[in-house]
Amino acid sequence: MRQIGEGKRPKSKNRNLLITLPVFLLGLSACSRSLLQDSSMTEATIKFKDQIVVDLGWEEYGFFQRGFDPTQGWSWNSYSDPLFQSRLFRRDAERGLINDLAESYRLSRDRKVWTVAIRRNVRFSDGSPLTARDVAYTFNTYRPEIDRYFLDRAIATGDYEVQFHLKQPDITFVDRMASVGIVPKHAHNENYARNPVGSGPYKLVQWNEGEQLVIEANPTYYGQSPKIKRVVFLFTQGDAAFAAAKGGYTHVAKIPQTLAEQPVAGMQLHQIKSFDHTTLLFPFIPYTGKQNAQGYEIGNNVLSDRAIRQAINYTIDRRVLVGAILWGYGSPVYGFPSGPPFQKPAPAIQDADREHAQQILLKAGWQDTNGNGMIDKQGVEGEFNLLYFASLPEQQGFALAITQMLRPLGIKVNAQGSSWEKMKHRTHRDAWLYPLVTRPQDLYSLYRSPTGLADGRLNYSAYANFTVDQRLDQAMNAPSELDASQFWQQAQWDGRTGIGVRGDAASAWLVNHHDLYLVNQCLDLGRAGKPSTGYQGPLLSNITNWEWICK
Repeated sequence: MRQIGEGKRPKSKNRNLLITLPVFLLGLSACSRSLLQDSSMTEATIKFKDQIVVDLGWEEYGFFQRGFDPTQGWSWNSYSDPLFQSRLFRRDAERGLINDLAESYRLSRDRKVWTVAIRRNVRFSDGSPLTARDVAYTFNTYRPEIDRYFLDRAIATGDYEVQFHLKQPDITFVDRMASVGIVPKHAHNENYARNPVGSGPYKLVQWNEGEQLVIEANPTYYGQSPKIKRVVFLFTQGDAAFAAAKGGYTHVAKIPQTLAEQPVAGMQLHQIKSFDHTTLLFPFIPYTGKQNAQGYEIGNNVLSDRAIRQAINYTIDRRVLVGAILWGYGSPVYGFPSGPPFQKPAPAIQDADREHAQQILLKAGWQDTNGNGMIDKQGVEGEFNLLYFASLPEQQGFALAITQMLRPLGIKVNAQGSSWEKMKHRTHRDAWLYPLVTRPQDLYSLYRSPTGLADGRLNYSAYANFTVDQRLDQAMNAPSELDASQFWQQAQWDGRTGIGVRGDAASAWLVNHHDLYLVNQCLDLGRAGKPSTGYQGPLLSNITNWEWICK
């Protein structure tokens, strides 16, 4: 980790990059070596205009390794990866809703029944027709513990119409319809994840476990045929993705922030503002020995004080976190991030405003009464534990940086790296860094008061605010995403209360993470090189529009 407070990012000096191509080839796994040495992957042949090589890096392989069954979680929260299956709806670059399989939909007056008309003459890659029965089957088979929430049952009311019956109103159900790929009922079995059959723009033609995936355009696809007919995905480890790009063996390569300033001939750096965020979650109630449904103790006598939570929010310098930990490839976040383009993000506050934070603490009765350098109040010292995932290097950087930033306030932070198995019974008592993909339903899940104590997974903080509950329920009962937007915003701050910094300061939102890719300068991904003010979605969300632009 770099020292906190540095204003300018230095050039990356990674000695591992001082390698020649032969050394690089020796450094890859045996399978990756055979791939790059194969005649189909030579530098000369990968320049064919209908084929590209994409190296997503080893970390990304974890998502692919589980297989391509949407009912088991494949791409369930990304609005992207339009590879093998179609969805009822899609999201555009700014998360607006677009018809895909769906032609239209309507919502009942009680907001509990969604009726969707789907396209006719759509076929799966095995030639069989896609009907409403496949759609209903997919949603009824969808694994509940992932993201099902309020769906009761899906019913095919005709060959090309399906109804979704919800247990209670949920405007965010449209988000599920925009993220769940449709599987064929007749071909869905225990082997489906490894042999997907779908109605998407591509089909899987080769999978070498842990090494590569090869996909080709699906000739039965009903939409615009992809301009890139064949895509080879590599999954290399360490700095190998960067070295492969530098050696001319890949057209797109995901790289870490530390290598972003290393120039590569013929390649351009693309930043994508992702859905990935890091936030600091606080226990909301005092510790009284109370437990949740899983038997985990709840509450913290320091962080349950709003003054402490507000002071932390005002003291943390989010721009320093972006610059020092993410090497400048990220964005500060000051509250629950914006969703669709009509939903405004939380307003910024003054970063690193230590003087204001001290005033808040003093007014609330927090001061150093015994001269030990820590503030205290009614015998309670201003000290708490901060948990983070030890497997995520940037989280250690965030935790140590926050520790440094809060020390001048007289707040002592004990940063502790761990794994989820060891952390999960402590997330209701200690502060922790939560990496999450943000969607409107997460706002409901994190802050709607009854949710967390019932299942122990969502409202980790045991946060409760009657007015916020009303706003969240109004959003869920809204007739459209546009109508819901005002209530999502009011839940953050309605002029009197909310989850935001001016209200309960229920969390300290920190940063948005940008994904970085080296892209061949002749390959147009349909994106700007720098992140837009809105969300562009994950890399593969518009893969059907990729094309070569050089002759």
